[in-house]
Amino acid sequence: MDRNNLQRQVAQIRRSLIEQEFLDEQQFVQLEDLQDDANPNFVEEIVTLFYTDSTRLFHNIEEALTTRPIDFTKLESYMHQFRGSTSSIGAIKVKRECTQFKEFCLAENIDGCIRAFQKVRQEHETLRIQLETYFQLRRQAGLART
Repeated sequence: MDRNNLQRQVAQIRRSLIEQEFLDEQQFVQLEDLQDDANPNFVEEIVTLFYTDSTRLFHNIEEALTTRPIDFTKLESYMHQFRGSTSSIGAIKVKRECTQFKEFCLAENIDGCIRAFQKVRQEHETLRIQLETYFQLRRQAGLART
């Protein structure tokens, strides 16, 4: 596949991620604007850090969901941290599910928290797969360094 075709595919995937509201265009463009020749993989590095940090926060949330009595303040605090991270990369769908989780925490609804956390994880994983494809194509198109 030629480079121009790959670059068109990269643009198409990026547009799709924004149109399907996986990513907030304004936030993602701001991240992309921080990339330059000295750091052509900046966005990918930020996303990688997001997913690394997510692992830690998910572990904390899972632990808090199984500890009795439930500390809804702690749960809400963990989700607040995670929601902030989602905002930094513009992960719209994940952020929406985080908001739902926080509402269940405020209502002290453990079943709602568990269901909402499952949705958070699902959207988080879907976004990860989409972004992996996007970054892989960027590398193949020569838009990033390997």
